[in-house]
Amino acid sequence: MRGQGVSHLSRLELQILGDNTKMGWGLLAPIRSQTVSRSLLYNRRLPHSSFTPYFFQHFQPPSGLTLPSETMAKDMTLLWGSGSPPCWRVMIALEEKNLKGYNHKLLSFDKKEHKSEEVMKMNPRGQLPAFKHGDKVLNESYAACLYLENQFKSQGNKLIPDCPAELAMMYQRMLEGLTLHQKMIDDITYNWKVPEGEKHDSAVKRIRESLTAEIKLWEGYLQKTSGGFLAGKTFSLADVCVYPTIFTIFRFRLCEERYPKLAAYYNRLKDRPSIKASWPPTWLENPRGEDIMKDI
Repeated sequence: MRGQGVSHLSRLELQILGDNTKMGWGLLAPIRSQTVSRSLLYNRRLPHSSFTPYFFQHFQPPSGLTLPSETMAKDMTLLWGSGSPPCWRVMIALEEKNLKGYNHKLLSFDKKEHKSEEVMKMNPRGQLPAFKHGDKVLNESYAACLYLENQFKSQGNKLIPDCPAELAMMYQRMLEGLTLHQKMIDDITYNWKVPEGEKHDSAVKRIRESLTAEIKLWEGYLQKTSGGFLAGKTFSLADVCVYPTIFTIFRFRLCEERYPKLAAYYNRLKDRPSIKASWPPTWLENPRGEDIMKDI
């Protein structure tokens, strides 16, 4: 059931935000890179079919030579929905790794296209994103981001820190980001999905207090962390995975003055090229969400 007075946009955004909230976790071992000779890589007598996606996945070019990102990404397919933080994570990761030219298709949550046969073949859960590289399917956004960094370490920006302390912090913040995302969804869901006559003050209070405590934790994390990013001085997979959730919370009018460190982080990363390039198109059309989090 849907509450009275809920706008069409609100119902749609709720479906987008909550469609893939239970993230799986997988660490995929990177394939050991190997070197190939210039003559093999650039021998014009070899047919075009010899340059298969498998080749580019498992080999790195000699020092000083790079493979076009379009070639690396041509065997990738992403089915996605605008305004979905899980989809945005994967798109930011693809931009950071400079993997241009991948196949992608924007689907409509409003038209239930995420339940289409095309999606179900890749993701039986009927959720977005649905991501495929060759014959490898990764439908959990965290898994896809980890895979892209491990598989294309030398491509684009490095997203896993060398510093052991920052590495540990990166994994910690990535996993904690799932809790932040779920508590955000719980609050939005109760506001939009439960009819006014069926809401209980005690439930509203409990859900709101839980989200407030979680947001205060993240404000505190950024107060204690030097460098401006979630894991320290460098942009990492923690930022790739958690920023879409933080942005969404501010989109729903979280008070910037009440959480200055979180607001500074939110505003600083808005101009990062990978984030600007993958900005959800529906948010360009409708920049401001409803003000359901202004009192948190």
